[in-house]
Amino acid sequence: MDMTSIIAGLPLFQGLAPHQNATLAGIAQRRYYSKGQIFFSEGDNADGFYIILSGRVKIFKLSPDGKEQIFHILEAPEPFGEAAVFSGENFPASATALVETPVLFFPAGKFTGLIRQDPILALSMLGLLSLRLRKLTTLVENLSLKEVPARLAAYLLYQSRDNEHKPVIELDVSKNQMAGLLGTIPETLSRILKRMAEENLIKTDARTITILNRKHLTDLAEGLRKLS
Repeated sequence: MDMTSIIAGLPLFQGLAPHQNATLAGIAQRRYYSKGQIFFSEGDNADGFYIILSGRVKIFKLSPDGKEQIFHILEAPEPFGEAAVFSGENFPASATALVETPVLFFPAGKFTGLIRQDPILALSMLGLLSLRLRKLTTLVENLSLKEVPARLAAYLLYQSRDNEHKPVIELDVSKNQMAGLLGTIPETLSRILKRMAEENLIKTDARTITILNRKHLTDLAEGLRKLS
């Protein structure tokens, strides 16, 4: 598939005219990252942003003592790094490939130059940026105000939001990565999953979690009940 067709199919650029897609194709670069390869580190110059074509990307920060806090685990066709490009600041977090991940890279200077000529390009990105901000706000609220069982319950409910009638969650992240997302350690996560299973809130298998009692799980997420 040629570059213009790829860009035309990306949700970030939905609604753009064919000539706008062609203009974006003129500055886009295909890049390939292997598992564990770093896209950028916190504090690096925001020289451009990326859109995932396939694979998964972890967005995270490291504390001075080496503790990792994961903010997002992103999949195709999501962008990342775009907020720093718009603000003209350095990258506020780090990004690494969790598996082999091909991406499109848009250089900051060329992209902002296109926006000055055609502001509609920026408008197409505002909706997604707003959604990302809401997710980050929810994450901060969960980490600062909720205990780990409530965070996990909220995470499971969010993952099953589009499939309430068949609430089987396919685990596409490791226990370590899930623990990082929830601001805890793998041992604590495993212990809470076991307690949830013992109380018949969920059933766990090697790569899936099935929600058995959505109401009680919702009560746990909202602080209306606790695990025994």
